[in-house]
Amino acid sequence: MREKVRHLAFTGIFIAMSVVLTRFASLRIAIGGIEGIRIGFGTLPIILSGMLLGSISGALTGALADIIGFVLSPMGPYFPHFTLTSSLYGVVPGIVSLLPFHSKTLRTFCAVAIPQVGVGLFLTPYFLHTLFDMPWKILLVPRLVSVPLNTIAFTALILSLFRVPAFAAFGER
Repeated sequence: MREKVRHLAFTGIFIAMSVVLTRFASLRIAIGGIEGIRIGFGTLPIILSGMLLGSISGALTGALADIIGFVLSPMGPYFPHFTLTSSLYGVVPGIVSLLPFHSKTLRTFCAVAIPQVGVGLFLTPYFLHTLFDMPWKILLVPRLVSVPLNTIAFTALILSLFRVPAFAAFGER
C-alpha cells in the first residue's frame, strides 16, 4: 500500500512539474496564430516518469499534464493529437528503460533520444502540418537544432539526478 501511495505521489509531482515547465517556463513561438515551436524542459518530467515509474505512469503523466496545461493556459484550440504525443514522451522511455543495456548512460540516452526524435522531430511537426497546413521548412529547421540539444541536456540532467540518493534506487530499474 505504501509503495502505491509513493508511486501516485511521484506521478502527481511529475505532472505538476511538466505543467509548470511546459506552460509557464518555456519559450513559446507562435506561427500563424498557433504555437509552432516550444523550447523548454516540459517533457523532462514526463520522460522521467516513464523511466522511473513505467510506461503506464509515463503515459498518464504526459496525457494529464497536457490536458491540465491546456485548461490552465490554452494556446489555440484543443487537439487530442498533442495529448497523444505528450503521452508518448512517457511511454517510450518506460519501454526503453526495461531493455537490457550494458551501460546506464546508453540506456538513458536511448530513453531520451528515441522520443525526442520520434515525437519531437517527426510526429509533432506532422500533426502541425496536417492540422494547420504549416510549411515543413518552418517546422523542421528549428527542431533540427533543438532536438539534439534537448537530448544531450536531458540525458545529462537525468544522469545527474540518478547520482542523488533519492533517485538512485529508481535509476537501478
